[in-house]
Amino acid sequence: MLTIWGRRSSFNVQKVLWLAGELGLAYRHVSIGGEFGGCETAEFEALNPTRRIPVIELDGEIAWESHTILRLLAAQTRQAPFWLADPFARSHAERWMDWCQTTLEPDLMTGLFWAMVRTPESERNWPLVHEKNARCTQHFQMLDRMLATRPFLSGDALGLGDIPVGATLFRYFSLDVERPALPHVNAWYRRLQQRPAYREHVMASFEALRGRPG
Repeated sequence: MLTIWGRRSSFNVQKVLWLAGELGLAYRHVSIGGEFGGCETAEFEALNPTRRIPVIELDGEIAWESHTILRLLAAQTRQAPFWLADPFARSHAERWMDWCQTTLEPDLMTGLFWAMVRTPESERNWPLVHEKNARCTQHFQMLDRMLATRPFLSGDALGLGDIPVGATLFRYFSLDVERPALPHVNAWYRRLQQRPAYREHVMASFEALRGRPG
C-alpha cells in the first residue's frame, strides 16, 4: 500500500496526488504540515530529515522530494506514457520537470504566488510582484510556443513532464495579475481540467494559505 504524507493544499503534495490518481494507485493519505502540524516531530524527522512534505512509503521504503517521488512512482508502475523505457525519450519529460523546479517555480510559486497570496495585501512588495510577473510572462510565452505543436508538454499524450508545470496553472490563472495572450497554454489547461484527478487534487482551494495582516 502506498502512503502519502502532506497537506492537500501543498503544491508539491498536489503533484504526487495527481500522478497517483492518473496511475490509478490506491493510497492512504496522512494530513501533515501547515495547519495540521507534525513536521517538527521526531517521528516525521525519522521519515524525512529535512522535515518537508511530501513523503511517501511504498513497499516498506521511504522517499521524499516531490520530483523524485514522481519519477519513482512512474518507474515502479511502468505505465506508459508516464514511464518510457527509452532513456532519451524519457528525458523529454524530465527536462520539463527540472525546468519547472529550477526556473518556473522560483518565479511563480515561491515568487509571484507568495507575494500575492501568502503576503497580506497591505504588506505586498509591488516591485517584486511586477518583476516576478514579468518573468512568469516570459516563461508562459515560451510554453505557449512549445504547445503550439503538441497537445501536451510530454507530446501527444499526458506524461510525466506535464505534472509539475501543469500543477502550476490553477494558481497562475487564479491570480489577479495581468497575463499575456496564451491560446495554446489555455487549450492545454482546458485539457487538464477534463481529467478527474487534476480537478480533484490540483484545483483545490488555497484560501487557507492566504496571508492575514498581523
